[in-house]
Amino acid sequence: MAKKSHARRSAYIQKQTASRRDREPRNRSVKRRQSQEANIVELNASFHSLETSYSPRRTREPFNARTESQQQYINAIKGHCLTFGIGPAGTGKSYCAGALAAEALESGRIERIILTRPAVEAGENLGFLPGDLDEKFSVYIDAFRDILVERLGSGAVEYALRHGRIVAAPLAFMRGKTFGGNTFVVLDEAQNTTPAQMKMFLTRIGEGCKVVINGDVEQSDIRGPNGLADAISRVGDLPEVSVHAFERQDIVRSGLVRALIERYEASSGC
Repeated sequence: MAKKSHARRSAYIQKQTASRRDREPRNRSVKRRQSQEANIVELNASFHSLETSYSPRRTREPFNARTESQQQYINAIKGHCLTFGIGPAGTGKSYCAGALAAEALESGRIERIILTRPAVEAGENLGFLPGDLDEKFSVYIDAFRDILVERLGSGAVEYALRHGRIVAAPLAFMRGKTFGGNTFVVLDEAQNTTPAQMKMFLTRIGEGCKVVINGDVEQSDIRGPNGLADAISRVGDLPEVSVHAFERQDIVRSGLVRALIERYEASSGC
């Protein structure tokens, strides 16, 4: 009788032990899933904390042109490998290019956005600004960053910057690089390039990438010929290239900006 009782207890213990062993993998899986969910919540919270009153909130509205000229510019970008957008400030050259780049990245049509511009400002250069290179150059690229944040959200932009899906670097750092396929490249403020810098940039273009070059040929901050005007005169008639010129009446930033530009151009005799 004692042997039977001992055997029953042994069988019960073995059954309980096996049951615990069966539950442990499930418990570990549940804990792992809960930990992952907690990390996602924490990550999303971090993304939300990046939103400030100084950065635009993400818009859910589809991107649409505000003027007929902008629509022509958008069509030119979509239909050509290389597009030049020239004209006065406030016409939406940068916004259209940034919004199209963000749209292409979000949809998966491209894998990377490259933003660049010459580090030229009146009376200042990168050497006189505080911080490391990224901090110095962020001053020059903040306008594009705001466009991307508006279209993608700050969390997505921060993630893409950390993982190399969005790259922002001075024009001088483009030397030796190749813009491969599935890349959208934007060169802004191109009127401040020299012809040699523009040639260096243009010869980075690889197969399958899309390149947009923006600037105002009348507002160069460098001495001598600027690379934007020089490039348009040299390559503007190539079939893969489109040149879109905005006019004063295309300014959408504000009516005041239009009036200011008209007064300045009138007083300078331009």
